[in-house]
Amino acid sequence: MLSIFARAVRVQYRCVALLALASLIFWIPQVLAQQPEPAAQLTLAEAIDRTLSRNPELAVFRLRDAALAGRAQTAALRPPLELGAELENFAGEGGADEAELTISLSSVIELGGQRGARVGAVSARRDLLLAEEQAAALDLLGEVIRRYVEVLAAQERLVLARDSVNLAGDTMKAVERRVKAAASPRSEALRARAALAQARLAVQSQQRLVAYHKLVLASLWGGEASAFRLDSAELYRFPPSAGFAELYDRARQNPAIARFASEERLRSAELRLAETQSSLDIGWSLGLRRSREIDETTLVAGFELPLFPARRNAGAIVAASAEREQVAAEREAALLRLKNRLFRAVSGREQALAAVQLLQGSVVPTLREALAEVERAYRRGRYSYLEWASAREELIGARRAQIEAASAALRFGAEIEQMTAAPLLPAGADTSK
Repeated sequence: MLSIFARAVRVQYRCVALLALASLIFWIPQVLAQQPEPAAQLTLAEAIDRTLSRNPELAVFRLRDAALAGRAQTAALRPPLELGAELENFAGEGGADEAELTISLSSVIELGGQRGARVGAVSARRDLLLAEEQAAALDLLGEVIRRYVEVLAAQERLVLARDSVNLAGDTMKAVERRVKAAASPRSEALRARAALAQARLAVQSQQRLVAYHKLVLASLWGGEASAFRLDSAELYRFPPSAGFAELYDRARQNPAIARFASEERLRSAELRLAETQSSLDIGWSLGLRRSREIDETTLVAGFELPLFPARRNAGAIVAASAEREQVAAEREAALLRLKNRLFRAVSGREQALAAVQLLQGSVVPTLREALAEVERAYRRGRYSYLEWASAREELIGARRAQIEAASAALRFGAEIEQMTAAPLLPAGADTSK
């Protein structure tokens, strides 16, 4: 009886196991399907391409260019033809029998190349718009690089915060062992626990900062912050740079400076347009007059000449000439500001690179070795917890300074590229590496 019951139990158990296995096989694909796909790695070139193609700030220039295209069509039109009608003597003593009807066609003959001047002014305005669009694209490119660097730096700070948690955890374990052995006071264990809690809190704060900076970067093209990840090693990749003199020569061709040349051409075109408006515009008319009183149709013609047009337009010419001279002065002032700003960026980048080299090659390795020595000495009872914690904080502080120096070098590099509208590499450098 027991054997039959046991056999029944085994059969029932096998059925339950098979059902559980079948449900597990059915459930696993669903779980795998629900798991989010790993975020794709985003390069700086891809971030720039997405921003330039999707950012709405640049779309405004296309609409402004379309408006100027419409103005160009209007400026190219000749003066319109006007059809007029005039009825005379229709209510006199003779009644409608003495009425005279005149139908005429009239227009204006523009002299002095006014139509060409109008077209040239609109064309110069479109050239200025193109220069403004290029300058805006460069500003946007610089903003992409700055936000990209902020994400890289935030990711490295997160790595540093996690390493700090590991160091604080190892310290707490060593301190608690000494406290249990009555080799250290209990206060050291409490301080070690507090340090570990603060380190964990710093990790949470850095995680939020990484998410925030990714969101700020993705907002440039309307993307999602969770849809990409960055290679943190890019924070420490520094291309060689050309000298200040070569960079300044490039900066003089910057669209922000070239914009002044386009604006100067626009002011010159507006001056030519103002000068052509001093020319005579001859108005003419040609028509037929029908007189019912004498039953006759006659041909009528006329013309109009404005008096003293040059005198009335003198003020517009003076204003247009002054505006053209103002653009030239503003260009020289902008070049001076650009030179100062470029020198500050080049000097700042060189200083940041020197700091990264010193911290990465000497300071951080030395402090890491010092921390290991202090830890060994603490375990032997030669140093206190305070000395160990101080050595740990010095190492963390040096690594943090290294991150800040690297991000500063990249930000200065982005500013230089934005001012020069070209890579940092010197002329003739190999860009394939």
